[in-house]
Amino acid sequence: QVQLVESGGGLVPPGGSLRLSCVASGRTLSTLPLAWFRQAPGKEREFVAALKRGSSTTYSTDSLKGRFTVSRDNGKNTAYLQMNGLKPEDTAVYFCASTSGSPIVSSLRDAATYEYWGQGTQVTVSS
Repeated sequence: QVQLVESGGGLVPPGGSLRLSCVASGRTLSTLPLAWFRQAPGKEREFVAALKRGSSTTYSTDSLKGRFTVSRDNGKNTAYLQMNGLKPEDTAVYFCASTSGSPIVSSLRDAATYEYWGQGTQVTVSS
């Protein structure tokens, strides 16, 4: 079993930055794929970025490249989502997710790939 706990959300003005954290327990995070998703009110859960297991290779949705960066600190068993240049349309609940499986790269963007989810952290971008 893997437990994931997100933190770091909050209210930030447009153009601001936030760094979300996802602390894992139960397994070593570097041995698992790790993804970030977000869900805005009334919308479907949307892929943001992912890290392959045992790798620093990242995958991001094209529209967020250059603003959002996913990383992992193996010593802290923690993943991060650095978000810069935030826009009101980035307002959503952000979730980290993982799986004990070995998904192919194309599956990293699919929420159905992941069986472990955090509770989410709210990010609100507003002046």
